[in-house]
This record gives sequence, C-alpha cells and structure tokens, in this order.
Amino acid sequence: MSVAGLCEICESETVEDGCDRCGRLVCAEHYDRTSGLCTDCLAELGDRPADDSDREEREYPDGVDEYRF
Repeated sequence: MSVAGLCEICESETVEDGCDRCGRLVCAEHYDRTSGLCTDCLAELGDRPADDSDREEREYPDGVDEYRF
C-alpha cells in the first residue's frame, strides 16, 4: 500500500499500512501483517501481535491485575 503521513497511533513514524478493521494508517511497529490489524484493534479483540508471543507474561503480586480501558 502506498500511503504518506504519520502513524495514527504513535504520530511519530512514517505510515506503512492501513488496518483492515478500523482503517487507521499505521507504522510497521503498530501493524500486524499476519492479521492485517493495527495493535489497537488486536488489543480490543483480545489478541496479540505475532512478535509479542516471545514476551513473558507480567508477574503481578496477588490481588493486582492489569486493566485496559
């Protein structure tokens, strides 16, 4: 895809692709080629980008959770 401008998520990187779900123009760091979705849409759907699979799950003390709004 040939697009110009800044990433609509980080607003600092050059646009590489567009999200198939929301249509945002995003940089390579915020786009998952496997799914065709931006990182925000992946988070909404409860999925993670392919390159995130190597990361360890965060360890929190008992009774502490992470919430995204």
